[in-house]
Amino acid sequence: MTDITIRKAEGTWTVRSGGAVLGESRNALELTEGDYPAVIYFPREDIAMAFLDQTEHTTHCPKKGDATYYSIVTKSTTHENAAWSYEKPIAGMERIEKYLAFYATDVVTIERV
Repeated sequence: MTDITIRKAEGTWTVRSGGAVLGESRNALELTEGDYPAVIYFPREDIAMAFLDQTEHTTHCPKKGDATYYSIVTKSTTHENAAWSYEKPIAGMERIEKYLAFYATDVVTIERV
């Protein structure tokens, strides 16, 4: 079984897309799962939700539950399914409930500042 660890992410974290800051948080969580790279989860209240549109896409993780996806929408482009959230995670994963995580890509940057 893969071990999952959730802890407070130290410092201040930002997520940017296309030069715009989508969020900045001192209350982010860091989730590590097995040998995968750590994922930063942002509290929803620290994200500019006006840039995100929920999509029809969903996935299921047997260890975390069903994920809901969001696209980042800017004036010039849409980045499909660029973020996800566990709206009702399975037992033991409640700390990440309704937090948002983003795929780090060439157009989305997640960093500690």
